[in-house]
Parts: sequence; C-alpha cells; structure tokens
Amino acid sequence: MEKYGNFFDPNRLPPLREVISHFQLSARHSLGQHFILDPNLIRKIVRGAGNLSGKTVIEVGPGPGGLTRGLLEVADNVTAIETDRRYSEPLSQIVDASEGRLKLLEKDATKISPSEILRPGERAAIVSNLPYNIGTHLLIIWLKDLSCIESMTLMFQKEVAERITALPGDRSYGRLSVLTQWLCETEKLFDVPAEAFKPSPKVTSTVVSLHRKPIPLYPAKFKHLEAVTRAAFGQRRKMLRSSLKSIMPNPGEMLKKLRIAPTERAENLSILQFCILAQEYNLLLERSSQ
Repeated sequence: MEKYGNFFDPNRLPPLREVISHFQLSARHSLGQHFILDPNLIRKIVRGAGNLSGKTVIEVGPGPGGLTRGLLEVADNVTAIETDRRYSEPLSQIVDASEGRLKLLEKDATKISPSEILRPGERAAIVSNLPYNIGTHLLIIWLKDLSCIESMTLMFQKEVAERITALPGDRSYGRLSVLTQWLCETEKLFDVPAEAFKPSPKVTSTVVSLHRKPIPLYPAKFKHLEAVTRAAFGQRRKMLRSSLKSIMPNPGEMLKKLRIAPTERAENLSILQFCILAQEYNLLLERSSQ
C-alpha cells in the first residue's frame, strides 16, 4: 500500500484526463513534452527509483502532474520544477492535496542547481519523465555537480538510454556513455512504448537508473574529460591521431607515449583510457599556460 494513500483516487484529485480536458492542456512538441496517464505505469517508474521514504525527490517537467502524484504516494518531500505556466493551476491542486509535501518551482530547470533547492548536506533523488529536447542537456548539467545528488531515475528516448549505458565497441558508445559511467552506476530498467503517452511520440522511451559512485571511476577533471570525449567522438569515424588534432598538437606522439594506438577509433577506448587522455590534456594545458 502506498505510504500516503492513493493520489489517483478521483475522490482525492480529478482524474488526469479530466484535468487535461478541463484546462485544455496539450503537450507541446517544441518543449519535448509527452504525458503518461496510466497510474500502473507511473507507479512502476516510481518503484524503479527504489525506496524514496525520507528522501527529498526532485522532478523536472511534471506537466499535468501524473508522475508527481505517484511520487507523493511514497516520498516525504517532492520538489517539482516546471517552466510552462499553463500547468500552474493543475499542479496547484496537487500542492493543496499534498499537505505540505509538494513544492512547485516555476523555473527553467537548466538554470537552477539542485543544490539551490536542498538544505546544506542534503542529497536528492531525481525522478523525471524528462522533456525530450533537454534531457541530455540536463543530465550533463547534473553530472557536473553530483555532490547533492544520490540517484537519478530518468526517462529518455530509447536511443539516448542506449548511449548512456553502452560499452566500448558498441555502436551507441560515445561521450555520454563515458561521462555517465565514469561517475554513476547505470542500468536500463524497462522500455515504455509510444502508445503509453499522450500524445504518442514516434519513438520508444526507456527508464534508466543512475546511482552516483562514491568517487569517480578513475582520476580526471570533468571539463578535461568532456573536452577529450567531445573531440574524439565528434569525428568518430576518424582515427584518434586525426580527431584529437582539434584540441592538441601532434596527438599521434602523445597517444604512442600513453600506449594507445594512434590508429584506434574513439568507440574502442575504455573509460580508463579516456581518463588517461584527459589527464594528459590537463598537463598540456598547464604547460601551454606557463
């Protein structure tokens, strides 16, 4: 049984379809919006986030509040961040029903850090059906400062989820794979078919679990690892001796020194090798600034 009761009970809150109809809401393609209305699917996503009791949960892009309701059934505190003011009134209904456990921030999630929401020393669980158009961008922002984030349970387009969890040698392996797995334990939980959404997108979605590692997998600085992976995967069909020329002179010699074949391609390098490259890139920048 849900800790705080059934938030899909029509005696407690109007059904989601009625809310959407009453306020004449529609998902905006330009904002990457897509609604989930099925309580069973919503609860499955919430269960994928693990035990949320006693934790502060952050949700981005709640829209009419379907996932928000599911979170309020089990979480003690939820902060929902929504930039689209059309949802102010329907979300306010859920705020009133939450008995002080839901806080609504009408802000752009790309411009607010979780640390601004939380108390000092507090860590959040982020659970979101992310807008398609900013999902990857938001993930990179959060990865840059994981100090106040314990876990993330996020829905992406299936293609993005595959990039997050891909291993070296996989077609989907890239910059996002390296940066995410360097910092987090990643797992694909389950796919969500297009027909589960209103309106139905043209793609399948996937829910992904990310748990922050106690320390990064290998020593490196985020900005240097990001620069190296961007250059290497920006021209992924080229050999590293060519693709890395955009950020360093004579990468061939540097690669030989690091015992990485200059003829290798980015998709075959391990996270450790990318971290070694990032360390070398750091040294290169330090020498050039002297």
